[in-house]
Amino acid sequence: MTTASNVVRAESTSGLRWSFLAICVICMIMIANLQYGWTLFVNPINKAHGWSITSIQFAFSIFIALETWLTPIQGWIVDILGPQRGPKLMVAFGGITVAIGWVINAYAQSLEMLYLGAIVSGTGGGAVYATCVGNAVKWFPDRRGLAVGLTAAGYGAGAALTVIPIRYAIDNYGYNTAFLWFGIVQGAIVFMLALLLRGPEPSEMAAAPTPKVMQSTRSFSPKEVLLSPVFWLLYIMFVMVSASGLMATAQIAPIASDFKVGDQIVFWGATTLTAALIIDNLANGAARPLFGWISDNIGRERTMAIAFGLAAYLIGCWEHSERHRGPSCCSPH
Repeated sequence: MTTASNVVRAESTSGLRWSFLAICVICMIMIANLQYGWTLFVNPINKAHGWSITSIQFAFSIFIALETWLTPIQGWIVDILGPQRGPKLMVAFGGITVAIGWVINAYAQSLEMLYLGAIVSGTGGGAVYATCVGNAVKWFPDRRGLAVGLTAAGYGAGAALTVIPIRYAIDNYGYNTAFLWFGIVQGAIVFMLALLLRGPEPSEMAAAPTPKVMQSTRSFSPKEVLLSPVFWLLYIMFVMVSASGLMATAQIAPIASDFKVGDQIVFWGATTLTAALIIDNLANGAARPLFGWISDNIGRERTMAIAFGLAAYLIGCWEHSERHRGPSCCSPH
């Protein structure tokens, strides 16, 4: 009887957890433009107000800082509130604040207001991101890499869906209208989906399958993690990898403008900038579940060595091609 009830519970939990994962992925798609769509607004803001690119991009730096540095506190609040209320309330809060942040951007007539919008949207984006990733880990102890990869893929690839609509809105109605429309719609969708979210109860995870590759023999407390040299090594590695990617992400549109290639048609009627952003976001999103799945099968350390090695090589290729304005070391000669 006990075995049969465990099987039924496991089957029920399996269906539930995939549903909650799908909700988290959609929420991540809805906040992706906060980071990966920002570059489309930089030049229009510069032209409208005459603010320097450096001053405008400082808002992006504020957004990234708030989106990341507040996540430990937001995750802690989710745990304190419990599985029934924590994810629901934190993601709903995130939906409201990302909408408010972009509305502030839409009406900002000073750099200070633009920075305020970055503070608000960064806080909301971090609330959604931290909660959705944390929820994926809790629901999928046996497939953490894949679950987190799929969740993060929504954030990485989500902006690919809206590159063309956002550029159309900016070109035809102004960047203010694009901020306003997309901010309200995306925030509203996140808020509504948040009402369906919850975390797993301990009894629901009792029958969860065991991981293929055991990553750790026990769970560590937050204090133990902070005192571990390995954590700080991983943190530094993550900062370096993220910083290089974010610098490229935020500057794609200004770079295309500087080289006067942003509006050149490359294929299927798409401009160079539009094509670059779509390809970048799709590759960014697809790589996350792929490497998550790989890490579940060969371990985190080997996967990081592969991923970081590839990143270093390809960034070096990009730098080489920029310096010599010719074929990169990645291209056939």
